[in-house]
Amino acid sequence: MDSRVPFRVTSAAAAYEDIRPLPVSVLLENVRSLYNVGAFFRTSDAAGIEMLYLAGITGYPPQNMITKTALGAEETMAWHHTREPVSLIEKLRQTGHEIAAIETSVHAVDLFDWKPRFPVCVLFGHETDGLTPEVAALADTHVRIPMLGIKHSLNVATAGGIVLYELLRKYRALRER
Repeated sequence: MDSRVPFRVTSAAAAYEDIRPLPVSVLLENVRSLYNVGAFFRTSDAAGIEMLYLAGITGYPPQNMITKTALGAEETMAWHHTREPVSLIEKLRQTGHEIAAIETSVHAVDLFDWKPRFPVCVLFGHETDGLTPEVAALADTHVRIPMLGIKHSLNVATAGGIVLYELLRKYRALRER
């Protein structure tokens, strides 16, 4: 007689049902590459965030290059486009969001040391120029991703994936306490 416990298949997403949507939104300011925008759609959907804001010259659907990298997430992920991000950020702050600029700056806190106040809106800027000074000045917190190599920057979509999954990890740990 076989006394082993039968194998039980469960949905991996079921372990995260109680934390969706993740109380995180992303604002992309002046992200020029439509492939990067598409990657943000895909990663934002995968992490289960609340909203993706596309600001300034950031492209928005429908665009073939966004569709190519988003793989359908542009149809399921909640998003909003605005030319002017300042008033949007002020509204998010009024609704209790911590505003966090993801940038390397002298007063930035390390991503792994950051204790976010949920809900949080993370701001990502132009691939080479970063956030505009007006938007960066609105941040409650500046957060940097640790860079141990020779280069001190990452592709913006790669940085987005790192930050969103660190926020998912931190929120899940917070909920488990």
